[in-house]
Formats: sequence, C-alpha cells, structure tokens
Amino acid sequence: MIKSDYLVIGSGIAGLSFALKAAKKGTVSLITKRKLFDSSTGRAQGGVACVTDNLDTFNEHVQDTLISGAGLCDKEMVEKMVKEAPDRIKELIELGVKFTKKDDSHDFDLGLEGGHGKRRVLHAGDVTGGEIEKVLINNVPKFKNITVYEEYTAIDLILDSRGVCCGAYVLNNDKENIEIFQSKVIVLACGGSGKTYLYTSNPDVATGDGIAMAYRAGADIANMEFVQFHPTCLYNSEAKSFLISEAVRGEGAILRLKNGERFMDKYSSQKELAPRDIVARAIDTELKARRESFVYLDITSKSRDFIVRRFPNIYSKCLEYAIDMAKDMIPVIPAAHFFCGGVKIEENGRTDVKNLYAIGETSCSGVHGANRLASNSLLEGIVYADRAYKDSLKLLDRQHSKIEENADNTLYASRNHATAYMHEWEEIRRLAWSYLGIYRSNEKLLKAKKRIDVLKNEIDKYFVQASISVDSIELRNIACIAELILRSAMIRKESRGLHFNVDYPFMLTETCDTILNINIKEDVCGFVSKEKYGHN
Repeated sequence: MIKSDYLVIGSGIAGLSFALKAAKKGTVSLITKRKLFDSSTGRAQGGVACVTDNLDTFNEHVQDTLISGAGLCDKEMVEKMVKEAPDRIKELIELGVKFTKKDDSHDFDLGLEGGHGKRRVLHAGDVTGGEIEKVLINNVPKFKNITVYEEYTAIDLILDSRGVCCGAYVLNNDKENIEIFQSKVIVLACGGSGKTYLYTSNPDVATGDGIAMAYRAGADIANMEFVQFHPTCLYNSEAKSFLISEAVRGEGAILRLKNGERFMDKYSSQKELAPRDIVARAIDTELKARRESFVYLDITSKSRDFIVRRFPNIYSKCLEYAIDMAKDMIPVIPAAHFFCGGVKIEENGRTDVKNLYAIGETSCSGVHGANRLASNSLLEGIVYADRAYKDSLKLLDRQHSKIEENADNTLYASRNHATAYMHEWEEIRRLAWSYLGIYRSNEKLLKAKKRIDVLKNEIDKYFVQASISVDSIELRNIACIAELILRSAMIRKESRGLHFNVDYPFMLTETCDTILNINIKEDVCGFVSKEKYGHN
C-alpha cells in the first residue's frame, strides 16, 4: 500500500503542472507507464494559444474557439480558459520555459494557425511541447513531496463502499507485480487515445487509459465521436507518426495535389487556414476521388533561411527522408491526433465520481466542442491543472478511506498463462481507421459494431484469465475506447465538427453532448460487477 495525498496518473503538461503545484501542499505519487518524457506533450510542435498582442482580444480568441467548435463549446468554460491563459503562461516562463521572441525584441514571435483570426500562438521554435515538458520535468526534483514512479501502468481505479475513488491498482512493469496506490485525491492526466487508430500522430502510450478506467469506475464519458485528425502527417513508411505542424501552413504553405493543383479554395474561403476538420475532410475527399495516397504541402515560396530558422526540427527531420523543404514539397496525409471527448468534468476538473479529477486530453471540459482550435490543447492542460489543484485543496483535510482490508491486488495476479494480443490489437486499430474515421456512415458503423462487440468480449475474457501485462492493459483499454467512439457516433444523427456521417450530412439546430456511462455494482474493493467483467 503506497499512500500519498495526491495520486497523479500521467506525465504530460497537465499531470506535471498539477503535481508541481500540489507538492506545495501535500505528498504526490506521480506514475507514468514509460518514462516521464513519454507523452503527447513532448511531441507538440505548434505552441500555446494566448492573447498577448495589443491588437488581439480575449473576445476574438473566444469567438475563434467557438466557431471552430461547431456550436458545441461551453462558452463559459471557453471564456474562463482564455482569460486565465496569460497567468498560466507567466507561470511557465517563471519555471524556465523560453518562448521564441522576435529578433532584437522583447515581444513574442507569435504564430498563426488554422481557425485563428490573429497571431496568438506562443512557440519555442517548432518544438514547443518538448521545451515545456523538459522544463516541467527539470522542476520535479526541486520538490521532495513528489515521488515519481516510472514504468508503472495503472489498471483500474479503486472505489470504496460509498463509491468514493480512493486509489488505483497499478502494475509495476519491471517487477510484473500489482501495487495498490491510495490517495485522498486522484487525478487522471493520461493523455489521449490516438493508438486506437491505425495511423496516428500520437506516441505509443496514448491508449486511452484514463478514459477507460474512469468509464469502468462509472464516470460519465462525453463526446467520444469527435476525434480530430491532423491534416498533415508526414507520409513515409519509415517516419513513424511525424507531424508537420499547422504552423507551417500558418507561414504560407499551400496544399497541392500530385499534379501541383491547389485545392483548398474549393472547400473554404480560409483555404489552408480553415479549421482542422474542414482541411482533413478536404484532403480525404481528394485522395479518395483520385485513388491516391497523399497530397503535398508546399512551402518552397519561403527562403531556406526562413524555413531553417522557423522550423529547424521539421526541416532536419524531413532531410532524413531526402526531403528539402526549401525546394521539395512534403508528402502528407491526415492521421488521428486529438480526442475532443473524454471524461466529463465540471469547471474545476471534477468528475462525477467523488475525489476523482480528470484534466488535459483525458477530460471533456467543453472548451473544444466538436472540433479543437489549434494550440488550445496545451492551454487547456495548464488551465485545468491549476483549477483542479485549487479545488482539490478542499479534500486534503480528510482522512484516507479505509480500504486496507478490502482491496486485494492478488486478484489481478492469480493468472496462470500469457496470451499474445498482436492480432486483436491490429484488428481494432484497422476497424477504427476504416469505419470510425474521417467519414462515417450507418453501414460502416453497423459493420464495426458487429466486430467490435465480438472482439471486446474476447479481450475481456483474456484479461480475466491471462497474466496481466502492459500489452493486455492497453489492449483492453483501446477496445473500450473503440466501443465508446462507436456508440457515440451511432447516437449522433447529424454531421457536426469532427463527426461526419454521410447519411446525416446536415447539422441540427439544437446542440447537445453525447453522454455515455455504465451502471455498475461496486463491492468494497471497487471491482466492477462480476456479471459484466467476471471479477468478484
């Protein structure tokens, strides 16, 4: 039994930001299933959206966010996020983050990205997420109250007999044994679920663990049908999930077909700077119409000096694949990138399970609606880490729930054989890509349901019978995520934002979230009911 005031699951911008603040008030157990740096944050290239220019306003940032969100954003939540952004940026700078400045100036070199009407994206070259992640990690050793557990994979949340979340069962990856973490406050900051899809910009750790655990614990899950596909991932069999930042289009890059024809003007007056859902669908439409595999991104109109200075990381990465951005067009395709849905939270990050918070991409805060505005994701992470931290202070004076005699970590360990999961893993990801992708239809959804139902039953059976491993935990979770995407997509009888169903090509005048939950019976350990999952 490992006790602490806080249990933070995940080490991206949201989890680390929360942990650094919480350590000032209590003890923190920070677990991450690989190393601290292994998160989607470290891969974020573009930047953080924040009003800093005198020619920009909070209202304009809010309106751009609402327009991009296709009518489904929570306006009040958006306004709070936008207005709190400058203070959160100031905190990052005080921790040591160095955002790029203009030459010989104290002013930020603000980037422009799709959906933004003004330049408001603070960046650190083209490795913004990596710079932020590095600085946050470097600050962790300064706090004796933070204990880091790398190579620890959360399995399930623990609820007491009252339905209060009081910890988690966690696999020690190296020792292959199950440990119980008990805390007064549990924070899910596990990132997204991109590995549910065959092609994604996400790292291997993005298997929807936080969303799946919260769902099994009975928390409401919202808007899982809204999966954002980034329009421009590098198309190369050897370039695993490498993103070509939206900032490249912000600096004038043009999307072209193989014959050199520009095509975005057919789909939006904003052309290459339209919101991501529009650009991704346009590319997908053109590829299918021509039976081609990729389109080109062309920034050759810019000088080599400008490209190397503004996009040093992207430039050098492309050179590894014999692509010189200064004179060659870049082959790109859309790929699964960001989940606008997740664990439903209120304004301070609370879920509807007591003592359980969700922040960052794991959550559904309402700020992204049906389509996320570029560079609002890192912003959401730091804003809700702060809000959740401040709210959690109310819980610190409580005693730990008494679960010692009830929790039983041997139930996960009493398995007598291993199982190979590669076939099921690949099949789920192909199903998601083929049937739950950029374009959907009733026929595709029904086909996916038949197979996902079978696969999920098989995987749940494997999980109960076979020995626990990181592979089995992740497979169980992506199967859960695929089912949640499917169920949400079947409920929404319209096309809105990132969800486009060819059988409902219209947008309804009324808007509503898609809420999913399960009714479960809990025993004092917090295991889900035997009838549904086979646990005692």
